[in-house]
Amino acid sequence: MSLLLCVALLAPAGAWAHKASDAYLQLATTEQGLSLRIDIALRDLDAALDLDADGDGRLTWGEVRAAWPAIDAYVGARLQVQGCELALNGHALEKRADGVYAALSLQSPCQPSGTPMIRYTVMQDVDPTHRGLARITLGASRPELRVLDPMHPATWPSTVVPQPAPTPSAAAAPAPTSAPAPDQAVDTSFLREGVHHIITGYDHVLFLLCLLLPAVMRRTPQGWRPVDELRQAVWPVVGIVTAFTLAHSITLTLAALKLASIPSAIIEPAIAATIVLAAIDNLRPLFSRLPRAAVTFAFGLIHGFGFAGVLAEMELPTSTFAWALLQFNLGLELGQLAIVLATVSLLYLLRRRAAYPRWVIGGGSMAAITVGSLWFIERTADVSVLGF
Repeated sequence: MSLLLCVALLAPAGAWAHKASDAYLQLATTEQGLSLRIDIALRDLDAALDLDADGDGRLTWGEVRAAWPAIDAYVGARLQVQGCELALNGHALEKRADGVYAALSLQSPCQPSGTPMIRYTVMQDVDPTHRGLARITLGASRPELRVLDPMHPATWPSTVVPQPAPTPSAAAAPAPTSAPAPDQAVDTSFLREGVHHIITGYDHVLFLLCLLLPAVMRRTPQGWRPVDELRQAVWPVVGIVTAFTLAHSITLTLAALKLASIPSAIIEPAIAATIVLAAIDNLRPLFSRLPRAAVTFAFGLIHGFGFAGVLAEMELPTSTFAWALLQFNLGLELGQLAIVLATVSLLYLLRRRAAYPRWVIGGGSMAAITVGSLWFIERTADVSVLGF
């Protein structure tokens, strides 16, 4: 029953239950000064500013055009670079794999002496799971990556004076050419970001829960029976988790490297469908002729594409990308391991309850079917995409 409540609490997560709220920032310094571009999903801006003026669930070009002053002001008040006065240099719309984004360009004549601190509070009062993913390039140096958490923004003394434009002698100085070591180019924030994405990826969590519900039981001709020892539950779980890990790691890597691509409009409903199918299989075997690990592997390939957008959008050099991908994937697995250990421990304690088959497996699976079906309908309805 406790697990059923946990499943039910996932219902308010909404149509974009897996796609985390991310914005993409590109900061670069040149001899002319600093440039900064930020891409924010229109669905996020709509949540913060209510861009959908007529409330019909669709954003039109006219609604977005009328909202540009509000968007510019909203971002400008929530994005600062230490020591630099940013000025808006233009805005546009860009179609990405998961929807339409507002792209704002800002400039400053300042010349930071090192990696500048970025104060980022976009969506702070709207979505605590939102993150800004920043690609920082100083001159000719290798790009650095930073994950910006609006709930813990950078702070600096109020006495900081904006840096002036470079003097002619400074402008003539050659840009640094030495590349930083990998640990300087990417800090461990991408490890934490991987954990963050699996924990806030409610549809992945719900899919895992569906797979784990019967893990402490045996299906017999007389119905469900509890396992006698923990090891009888552990080994099937190890097989399921290993299959899911291998599968989503394969497609995550392929998609992030842009070697394989499936539109978000297909992947997001497909992820919802895997939840429904996994839950139905708990109630009435759909894949009785296949090992559960094999089915999990097939579904895991679909889920891997759902994780890929974070790194695919960053356009990183090979070495930096590889290090970020390794951290991100390791974070995913650590978060997944924590979910599995907590869930299996609870289920093992509950397994001998007479109501377990009906309320945990039956009720939990029915709740998952309901939530997954709603997500599938909402994602196929396509109500959040800009309508030109």
